Amino acid sequence: MKIRKDDKIKVIKGKDAGKQGKVLAINTNSSRVLVEGINIVKRHVKPGAVSKEGGIISIERSISLANVMLICPKCSAATRTEFKVMDNKKFRVCKKCKEVLKK
Repeated sequence: MKIRKDDKIKVIKGKDAGKQGKVLAINTNSSRVLVEGINIVKRHVKPGAVSKEGGIISIERSISLANVMLICPKCSAATRTEFKVMDNKKFRVCKKCKEVLKK
């Protein structure tokens, strides 16, 4: 997986194209990613045990992993990544500036 939790990403496709956000969660089984402030939808809820008040709430839904790109912290550009093995450890590397991404 080339994108991990707490990475900064840019949406490249869909209704939120061009927006940036931080990854909150990743579902590897369905290849979807939950991003802070992206793909916000309205949900109508009734009052009940879960929420005391009913009404319309805004929640974030997941977006396809194919529609996002990682933003390199050094060059601040949306980039692809490659993997390099150094000292028997696998690292992600930015394809544009060749900088090793942390984590």
